[in-house]
Amino acid sequence: QVLSSLGYHVVTFDYRGWGDSIGSPSERGMTYDALHVFDWIKARSGDNPVYIWGHSLGTGVATNLVRRLCERETPPDALILESPFTNIREEARSHPFSVANFSSQIYRYFPGFDWFFLDPITTSGIKFANDENVKYISCSLLILHAEDDPVVPFHLGKKLYNIAATSRSFRDYKVQFVPFHTDLGYRHKYIYRSPELPRILR
Repeated sequence: QVLSSLGYHVVTFDYRGWGDSIGSPSERGMTYDALHVFDWIKARSGDNPVYIWGHSLGTGVATNLVRRLCERETPPDALILESPFTNIREEARSHPFSVANFSSQIYRYFPGFDWFFLDPITTSGIKFANDENVKYISCSLLILHAEDDPVVPFHLGKKLYNIAATSRSFRDYKVQFVPFHTDLGYRHKYIYRSPELPRILR
């Protein structure tokens, strides 16, 4: 509603295996779905700019998509990442399931924690390597992150920004990081409430 009120058209969809879409979700499949939707939009949008917006897990799909678009020399006009992480392994290590209570905090420091919890994620082909993807992206980048985000820690978004800001692929493009102070209470999914958001997006 915020974006629509600013005059933007918003296209969003269910990945395979989510919502009303059939199939089973996978990183490769979700990225293909996003690529298909992008091409569908570009075929109908004329000369209008197209921006890619990814939130949380969707930032992994978004950077996968934009990396591929840049590699084929059809980049979007900009990439916006809201509450992003560096890669799925670091996000899983920081996720509430691994730090939420005393007992799981103990498990987190066991020598086998990585092997038991994290290795199955990466060996099953799920990487969502935002930190690697940004090294191959050449378009303007905006990162939004709330300091009190309990799902994707703020420091992961800041770390991703630092990687992007020093990447040669962005040398001709604007890279911006906008933090939202803890006192605002935007946490993981309420940045849209910011009265500053329209100005930031413009």
